[in-house]
Amino acid sequence: MSRKGLWLFIACGIAWGIPYAFIRVAVEQFDVATIIFARVVIGAAVLIPFAIHRKAIMPALKHWPWVLAFALIEMAGPWFLITNAEKTVSSGLTGLLIAIVPFWAVFIAYWFLGDKSVKHPKTIFGLVIGFIGVFLLVGIDAFTADLDILGVGAVVLASLGYAIAPAISSHKIGHIDSAGVISLSMVIVAAIYAVPGLSALPAALPHATFDGWFALAMLGIVCSAIAFILFFDLIKEIGSARATLITYPNTAIAFVLGIVFLSEPITLGMILGFPLVLIGSYFASKKH
Repeated sequence: MSRKGLWLFIACGIAWGIPYAFIRVAVEQFDVATIIFARVVIGAAVLIPFAIHRKAIMPALKHWPWVLAFALIEMAGPWFLITNAEKTVSSGLTGLLIAIVPFWAVFIAYWFLGDKSVKHPKTIFGLVIGFIGVFLLVGIDAFTADLDILGVGAVVLASLGYAIAPAISSHKIGHIDSAGVISLSMVIVAAIYAVPGLSALPAALPHATFDGWFALAMLGIVCSAIAFILFFDLIKEIGSARATLITYPNTAIAFVLGIVFLSEPITLGMILGFPLVLIGSYFASKKH
């Protein structure tokens, strides 16, 4: 990995490691649709002037079917699933479950992109170890803690979207300026969530605190606008499959923030399953 790729990897890992804590704060004060709508509106407000300056809007519009697919699979669907899940699932566990994105990326690379390296014994070893880690992570806590299985399933489904979308962006619209793609995607998602998001806002206003508004701002500016620009540049630098490995620092950051700032518990499932997920992801995603 080049020095530029390394810095992009670190910066993107941080930018996408902090949203789970902010979602957990925001979901206690705002409706799920309101959070997603605010997130994309703020993100679009930051990015659209930048995209216009770079003349990136029109090229993205010319490829609107793929941009629409990216918006639905990367933002509209996963953000609803994750935000709604965090009503009952801790931000730390959510971050840990997102670490399975590289496993999905391996299957996508093999079945749809023609990458046969998945047959390598070390890759298979990684998939098996990672599966055991996820089983321990979820299975143990299901019996020893008050774990919402449906919420966990929603996060796992969202992780699939997080693996599919980068493959789409890399192979179908990777030649387009990322600022245009992301800006247009956020406008699409804003249109989807505008009515439910705005209709739920008045009920939340009397109870909203500074923490809630700050969480929405951070989700829009840092975790959406800045993070996506960094991620698209990272894909161009190291490829879509390797770019999904940002889930490693994402996971660690989400885990620590949840414990330190939100007083979330460390469970037996996390202690036993998390290391195996990381080890498995490393071997499954590593080029052999």
